[in-house]
Amino acid sequence: MRVSKQQVDIKMQIPGAVIRQRKDFGDATGLGKISGEYFTLSAGVDTTPLFQGLEGNLCQSPHWGYVLKGRLTTTDAAGEHETVSADDLFYWPPGHNVKVDEDAEIIMFSPQHEHSHVIDHMIEMTKG
Repeated sequence: MRVSKQQVDIKMQIPGAVIRQRKDFGDATGLGKISGEYFTLSAGVDTTPLFQGLEGNLCQSPHWGYVLKGRLTTTDAAGEHETVSADDLFYWPPGHNVKVDEDAEIIMFSPQHEHSHVIDHMIEMTKG
């Protein structure tokens, strides 16, 4: 799920403040501790080879985030693609790969245990 800023409903607007809210933006029930993450990624980065060996060869951690700059495309287990760009909020459910289309910076919030497992796996895959 991706949502541009303009698609997030304005709930309150007063001089000096605009409050926008998108309800039902993923479900964090039972996920335990969350980690805050800041990724800087270059165009061309593709997680597909780094996720080999994980369940379904995909990242199995959900992520909630915001694109500061750039453009990224996710592919899920069914082969569906979704592109997020600067100023988009996003939710990536478990079961995805990511390709960076333009140099990007993103902020994500992920279940600490699940995503640490994926990051550790990626580190091992880069050791060759």
